[in-house]
Parts: sequence; C-alpha cells; structure tokens
Amino acid sequence: MTLPERTVERLSEYRRSLLQCLEEGKTHIFSHELAELHHNTAVQVRRDIMFIGYTSMQRKGYDVRELIDVIGDILDSEKGLNVAVIGIGNLGRAVTTYFVGKRSKLNIIATFDVDTTKIDRVISGVKCYPLSRLREVVASHNITVAIMTVPADSAAEVSAQLVEAGIKGVLNFTTVPLDVTENVYLDEYDMITSLEKVAYFVKTSQN
Repeated sequence: MTLPERTVERLSEYRRSLLQCLEEGKTHIFSHELAELHHNTAVQVRRDIMFIGYTSMQRKGYDVRELIDVIGDILDSEKGLNVAVIGIGNLGRAVTTYFVGKRSKLNIIATFDVDTTKIDRVISGVKCYPLSRLREVVASHNITVAIMTVPADSAAEVSAQLVEAGIKGVLNFTTVPLDVTENVYLDEYDMITSLEKVAYFVKTSQN
C-alpha cells in the first residue's frame, strides 16, 4: 500500500516530535498532545496512526518508543537509502551538515560539484566528487536519492544527468520546476515562495 503524500509528511513530523519527547524522558503521549504540537486535531492524529495499523492506545496514551518504531517500519527502507547532494555552495554545505546523522536509514555519502576547488574536500565526513563522475559514483555507492542545490541555470541539465545515472528520487531546492521520468519521484521546495507566503500573511494581518 502506498500512503498519500500528506500522510507521509505528517508521519515524519510525528516521528520528529516523538524523538524529541523520548530525549526529554517522556514515555507516553496522548493523541491530543501530539496534535497540539503540530497544530492538528486529535482525530487526524488517531486516523493517521490507525491508517498504519497501530492501535495500541493505552490509558496513558501511545507508547512513544513503540510508535517511533512503527512509523520507522512504514517510512524507512529496511537496508537504508544512500543520498547525494548535488551542488556544494552555501546551501549545499548547509544541507549536508544538517542532514548527516539525522536518520539512520538515510545516509548522505557523497556530494558533487563542478568547481575544481571543491573536489575531494570533505564536509561533515562526506567527500565531494566532480559531477563528471556522477554515473560512476552513483552506481558504485548504490545512491538512489539526490538533493539538488545547484544554480537555477543548470538545474534542468543536472536533473537529466541524475535520471540517466539511475537516481530514483530527487529533492529539488532550486527555483526551477523540473521534469523527470515517471519512475523518478520528485519533490520540490522553493524557499522564496515559502518566505513570500509568510510575508503575505504578515502583511494582511497588519492591515
């Protein structure tokens, strides 16, 4: 069964909060507590959790560790997936540094760039390769996911190279909408659009 995209997003958000709860020593949580953390409703939380086959709601709430494991079984690949970051400018470096070690089943193991001064540099334990070696490194390291942080004018060309290299999922941080083949999952995040949306609602609230 393939879950709806928004359900997958919410489950990821729930797990992030549950991991934080565990760090704080909280062992159980009620659906309304989890809902409040995400500006959601308890009904939606219960529906999402029942949707993945977990119904162990006790008097003291969900078992935090157990629910983390159940969500992990749904979201994570059993063997884990290897990830590459394409483009090591300011954003690419920040993304690499932020994501390394965040999830045991998602491993950033390579970065790529065309700038020769960045080749063979190591950022947060991850080596940078020349983009010309993309196909070779993707194959040898079994990389299936790519995060694109390249300049807008090279986004289309690089995405085509990723598809040709065998990448199966792309997270696009560029401002250019991409076209990929049907067998490649694409998610696009435009920070400028998100910021303009926030600014718009700030503006309207001040009128």
